[in-house]
Amino acid sequence: MRCVVFDLDGTLADTSTDLLAAANACLPRAVLGPEDRLTAFHGGRAMLRLGFDRLGMDWSEADVDAAYPVLLEAYRGGIATHTRFYPGSMAAVEALKSAGFAVSICTNKPEGLAELLLRELGVREAFGALVGADTFPVRKPDPVPYRAAVERAGGVVARSMLVGDTETDARTGVAAGVTVALVTFGPEGRGVERFRPAALLDRFEDLPGLAGRLVA
Repeated sequence: MRCVVFDLDGTLADTSTDLLAAANACLPRAVLGPEDRLTAFHGGRAMLRLGFDRLGMDWSEADVDAAYPVLLEAYRGGIATHTRFYPGSMAAVEALKSAGFAVSICTNKPEGLAELLLRELGVREAFGALVGADTFPVRKPDPVPYRAAVERAGGVVARSMLVGDTETDARTGVAAGVTVALVTFGPEGRGVERFRPAALLDRFEDLPGLAGRLVA
């Protein structure tokens, strides 16, 4: 069975506002804003490092490690407050399924939080599998999580592709030996072209046709 695997943050949904709010909750004062969306999509620790720097704090990785669980709990409490799917994303998922594709998610968000977010948004059952950052001892760009996301959804890795938004997703595709399409509606826009994906996706309406052409 052919399969399309999606990244979550910055690909299917704009989670940045809720992520930044959680990071600000861990800082002496809120210093992260909409201009930091790209950092938000690189994870909680990246946001904490930026926040500490912006505050002029003398910090170490031990401080980041100590604040990270606090950030996760703050995020859990407001995980779907402002998060919204990108236009056309779920319609594309359903169109792919109607065309005979399996669909799944491979994210570097902790699995429990990804499960919670999808359930809060009412779409968990739309995806055949979900693999998170802590599902295995390794995470993207290691190919192990990607392969599991395909196989758990009933797909075949050789007949799959990844839709993402970052260099990590591009590197995952190389490691797994699969085609990658990167979306252009994230913080970097068409700047993601420098990661040399097989395709750029400007709008989700084009994904079913693109997948039909790119997946053997």
